[in-house]
Amino acid sequence: MTDVVVAGVGMVPFAKPRESGPYTELAEGAARAALTDAGLEYGAVGQIYAGYVYGDSTAGQAALYGLGLTGVPVVNVNNNCSTGSSALFLARQAVASGVVDCALALGFEQMTPGALTSTFTDRVSPLSRHDEAQRDINGPDDSTPQAARFFGGAGQAYVDEYGTDPAVFAHISVKARRHAANNPYAVFRDPITLDDVLGSPVVYGPLTRLQCCPPTCGAAAAIVCTPEFARSHGIDSGVRIKAQSLVTDLPGTFDAGDMRKIAGYDMTVRAAHEVYEASGVGPEDIRVVELHDCFTTNEFLTYEALGLTPEGTAEKFVLDSENTYGGRVVTNPSGGLLSKGHPLGATGLAQCAELVWQLRGRAGARQVDGVSVALQHNLGLGGACVVTMYEKAGA
Repeated sequence: MTDVVVAGVGMVPFAKPRESGPYTELAEGAARAALTDAGLEYGAVGQIYAGYVYGDSTAGQAALYGLGLTGVPVVNVNNNCSTGSSALFLARQAVASGVVDCALALGFEQMTPGALTSTFTDRVSPLSRHDEAQRDINGPDDSTPQAARFFGGAGQAYVDEYGTDPAVFAHISVKARRHAANNPYAVFRDPITLDDVLGSPVVYGPLTRLQCCPPTCGAAAAIVCTPEFARSHGIDSGVRIKAQSLVTDLPGTFDAGDMRKIAGYDMTVRAAHEVYEASGVGPEDIRVVELHDCFTTNEFLTYEALGLTPEGTAEKFVLDSENTYGGRVVTNPSGGLLSKGHPLGATGLAQCAELVWQLRGRAGARQVDGVSVALQHNLGLGGACVVTMYEKAGA
């Protein structure tokens, strides 16, 4: 095993489905941006992991044809909403194990308007066990988008246990827009108020429409390499992946009768623990996090799952503004999925790009002071959770 340098990152501005170009254009743009950032030619890349959810087989190859035909191995990755960070996990693993000196992780998505739906309706859904467990708790409700039932139900379970005011979740949407105002890559940058959020149509449980991330098109990429490769190619090796964990569903997902566990809480706890253990960095050391805020309730629950605040204290954490600039840890300086958008395959790599910019001190008006380590959390039901710790070299 060896240290892995993040040699370059890149992304294209995210867009609403009706305002986006084709996935091939998006992906090529992000990959070119990462290569330019690293100062590399495409031919220097030894392996590629291309992540997307809504696309035909080998779309990764098609997305890269514009860069050239080098014969480089391309592996297509689909791990639901954690697809981008799963591609990064594989690229990092290929470099760390010595298989290649340099690898590219690419994530992209060309989405359609509206809630997520299954593409294949003639076979068992990968989320059938999750849905069955959810129905055992909440009863049948086919009128509400499935993801909202999972994450809205998880938020309601927290409210029921701790007596939390459901309005606290809405503060997260307001914070997300405030952060996104400084992010030129984000879809929604206009400010919103607490009344705007609470007054938007109810979707499920405590969730209103402005507490749900929008379907989005976009792409992002990261190039990782060995320190030796970085030195020989004049690459800035100032940001490295210190630890990373990918965890899939645990028994409690289906057996605990808890909507929070169905929505991935245990996966996050396990992955975070493994990363803290491997890195020697604890949650008390973290000053900036990009985490999976597909719904406000999930961001809220993730504060506790990552250990950023003790169990049962997330409400105070939010109301005391400990989750933003001037507080203990800045969560989603990019605006997160709620405001930046959530093109499924690209999300994990967009999170990576934001944290690399933060560690380089190049995040502009979004810059968090005193950043030497950064934490990333990317969750996909069905299930996979990837947690990644980045560090500034020499910190």
